[in-house]
Amino acid sequence: MNLAHYTDGFFQVGPTHGFLPCKDPFATLPTRYNRLQTILHELARIKDDGEEGILGKEGEIEKRIAQLPNFGKEVEKESDPFVLQALFRAYAFLASAYTLAPAHFEQLSTGKYGKANQYLPQQIAVPLCSVAKKLDVYPWLDYHYAYSLGNYIKRDPAKGFAWENLDMAVKFSGMPDERGFIMLHVDINQYSPDLIQGVLGTLESENTVDTNRSLDQCYQAMMNINGRRKIMWEASRWKHYNDFRVFIMGIKGNEEIFNEGVYYQGVDENPRQYRGQTGAQDNIIPTMDIFSGVINHYPSNELTRYLLDLRAYRPVCVQRFFEDLKEDMKQLHPQGLTGWLNERRNEDGLILLLGILEEIYFFRNGHWQFVQKYIMQNTTYAKATGGTPIISWIPNQIMSVLNAMQACIEMISPQNKKPLYTRIREGFPQKKGLLEKQLALLHQKDYDATELYALNKTHKLND
Repeated sequence: MNLAHYTDGFFQVGPTHGFLPCKDPFATLPTRYNRLQTILHELARIKDDGEEGILGKEGEIEKRIAQLPNFGKEVEKESDPFVLQALFRAYAFLASAYTLAPAHFEQLSTGKYGKANQYLPQQIAVPLCSVAKKLDVYPWLDYHYAYSLGNYIKRDPAKGFAWENLDMAVKFSGMPDERGFIMLHVDINQYSPDLIQGVLGTLESENTVDTNRSLDQCYQAMMNINGRRKIMWEASRWKHYNDFRVFIMGIKGNEEIFNEGVYYQGVDENPRQYRGQTGAQDNIIPTMDIFSGVINHYPSNELTRYLLDLRAYRPVCVQRFFEDLKEDMKQLHPQGLTGWLNERRNEDGLILLLGILEEIYFFRNGHWQFVQKYIMQNTTYAKATGGTPIISWIPNQIMSVLNAMQACIEMISPQNKKPLYTRIREGFPQKKGLLEKQLALLHQKDYDATELYALNKTHKLND
């Protein structure tokens, strides 16, 4: 793989930076955009000084945007990728704040999401579309350049990416649970350099020892990622997810909020629809799905099409990485990594791959548990921020992982006594049984989300 092919000047996918920016993002905009930065500084419901911000006052965002100059011509002149990222983050936040503020205030008063503003004023729409075109992304709040990976500030620059050391450059609620929620996504990506190095090492390995060393590096990285992921319960309390969730909603798939879409004034006359910011736009699991062969077990259905649609909501350099990795795995062996390891009678490698697959399962099942608590016990609104159906979206992917695990188990001798293999093989029926019981419960007309979550404990898979 030609790593020079996977950079846009802000991200540089590879074993040095992983999926994180190649240097820390700007905390604020250049001084020529001071009037824009002032609004961003005051945007959150609760500002850093503890006072009520713009999103704490109904109707205030509309007043402030009406007074904001249109910096479209200035934005058109920019070329520095870090300035462009900071501008995209700024305007994407304002677009979400402006359109979704009415839905937010309705949710505060009635508990249900209200209708969004369908018209995005030209002083947001024009520069947002301009900078989005330069970055080659959709002009809406995303995971990479706006809300997560490009939105961190290190409290202590000398320290690392633990979420406790990170603040948000721009925020919606301004409360600790929002910071913990999204900065933990940055945190887990501190292990993405090791993950990519393990992937590349496997592809470049010339013997079994090198192959298994690289597979083990992937396995260790995934265990570290899952170890940090579990901290979500303390980083962001589930009962407080609704404090900011409405602001990361997408247009596409959320017609109940946006009707036919959003009109970008000063840009064109047709309503636009884009998917919302979601952790499903992160790159760790898609990379491992391609590398491990889980993608070969994706069912052909609408849910999988949603999953693949989200691949387009990533920087072009990441999309190229996915495409090339997929092609490299095909060239390695028609059946991917499992077929390649099996053909070389590398049973230890297959066991390490099985360990990686289990970690993918733990990640997805843990995410599924977050959905059960943070969303399903908090709201009756049945759509995720990305516009996908909540109750069937993740189970679709979990089933794919279980099928990949089953195929890998069948390639390993049942007489093998390696502890990792024995543990996973013996625990596999429990994982499959949990999902089957959850799906059966979800098919009931009036299922209980609390009961759904409790099933995890009975199967000792509470994550």
